[in-house]
Amino acid sequence: MNSPDCPVCGSATTFAGAVQSSFSGRSFELASCPTCHYSFVVDPRTDFAALYDQQYYRGRGADHTVDYERELADTRTVRVYEWRAMLEIIEHLRGPLFGVRWLDYGCGLGGFVRYARNLGIEAYGFEEGYAAERIRQADVPRVEVSDLGSAPESFDVVSAIEVVEHLPQPIPVLERIAGLLRSGGLFFLTTGNAEPFRGRLERWSYVQPDIHVGYFEPGTLDVAFRRVGLEPSFPGFVPGFTNLIRYKVLKNLGFKRQRWVERCIPWPLVARAIDRRYRTSAMPIGWRQ
Repeated sequence: MNSPDCPVCGSATTFAGAVQSSFSGRSFELASCPTCHYSFVVDPRTDFAALYDQQYYRGRGADHTVDYERELADTRTVRVYEWRAMLEIIEHLRGPLFGVRWLDYGCGLGGFVRYARNLGIEAYGFEEGYAAERIRQADVPRVEVSDLGSAPESFDVVSAIEVVEHLPQPIPVLERIAGLLRSGGLFFLTTGNAEPFRGRLERWSYVQPDIHVGYFEPGTLDVAFRRVGLEPSFPGFVPGFTNLIRYKVLKNLGFKRQRWVERCIPWPLVARAIDRRYRTSAMPIGWRQ
C-alpha cells in the first residue's frame, strides 16, 4: 500500500509501522515524511461525534487523563497550573496582557477562558461538536463557527492547547488561525514533540491513534507556520514552562486536584530534567507579521 503525500509539506511519505489502539482495539498504520518529519495516522477515524462526546469530556473516552467537566467546577484542579503557565509564557513573550484580545482555539469546555476572564483578560473560546453546545449552555464567552469568517485579524493572541494532534488536515486550520491574528499577533500551541521518538513512534505513549492522528517535530511546525504566513520563533524554556510541565506530569500520573504531596516536589529542577528528555519547550511559536 502506498502512503499518502504529507499533509504538511506535500512530499512523499513512507510507511512508519502500525499501532493498535487500547481504546477501540483497531490497528492503525502510520506514515512519516522524510522532508518535514511529520508523522500521521494513514486512515484516521472521522466519526468525530462519537469520539468527542460527553463521555470524552468527562475523561471516560479515548483519553482518560482529561476531565474537562470536572474542571469547570473544581477550583483546585491541576489544570490551573497549565492555565497559569499559558499566561506566564505569553506575558513573557509579548508583554503585559492588559487590553489583549485572546482566542483559545479548541478550548475544551472553556476552563481557561473563565480563568483568564477572572483575571481581567478579554478571552474567548472556540469549539465544535458536543463541546460547542456545552460551552454555549455554560455561557462561556465564545466565537461561533459562523463568526470565524467575519473575524479576520481580530485577536492579539490565539492559543491551541493540545489541538493540532487531533487534526487529520492541520494546514487549513492553521491558515484559519493565522487569519484571525492581527499584525504582530502571537500564536501559541502545545503538542507532543515527536522528535525524541523519531523512528519508534509505536513506543510513545502520546500515540493514541483514535484521537491523536498527527505527530509534530519542531521542524515540522517551522514548515507549517511558514506555509500559512506565520513567522516561527523558538523561545525555549521561558518562564511558565515549569508550570506547564508540572501539569503534564501530574495529569499523566492521574492527579485531578492539587495536593500537598505534589507541592513538595522541586518543580523547577524536575521540569528542566523532564524537558531535556521530552523537549516540550523546543516547539516554536508563530508571529503574524
